[in-house]
Amino acid sequence: MNIIVIPDGAMIVVPLIEKNGHNYLSPTNFSKYDNELNLNPNFRVKMSCETPSGVRGRISLLAPLLEKTDAAIILGERPQKYAPMYGVLNELILFCGNGCNNAHSLSARIVSEMDIPVLKLAYPTTRDNIIDLINRVNLFLKDFDSSISDDINTDLKKPTSKISFSDFKKILNNSI
Repeated sequence: MNIIVIPDGAMIVVPLIEKNGHNYLSPTNFSKYDNELNLNPNFRVKMSCETPSGVRGRISLLAPLLEKTDAAIILGERPQKYAPMYGVLNELILFCGNGCNNAHSLSARIVSEMDIPVLKLAYPTTRDNIIDLINRVNLFLKDFDSSISDDINTDLKKPTSKISFSDFKKILNNSI
């Protein structure tokens, strides 16, 4: 099966894909993996005329692969105020930089709306989270069960608990 990873080049996931007998599809060709690079000027995604050209460019790199992909793995965004566990360079190699938050989110949304199995994982912040990520990727690659995904929101982050508007209003009224 052909599998894409968002963000592209998350090297913690790529070897697992090949180890499990699948093909890693990449819109870029910067690693040992020999995948095609195909700019597609005819690809159309419904985007606002105000969408930055960088986002359009990244999506046009991904577009040719969307027709060929059978499954996807999406890593969430790095939490704010996160201190890298293994140094900045190692973090970049393991989890890849998302390049552009808008392109990352749009790519994840396009893939999520396709009729393919998708594994969504929150960004690992501890050693145990990394081990769990590897185990869940391997499990997903065996049976393509999307139910083991993390609950990440449209911003590709774990939802945070928020207070309701009525509770906020009470707090505000009590403080005045």
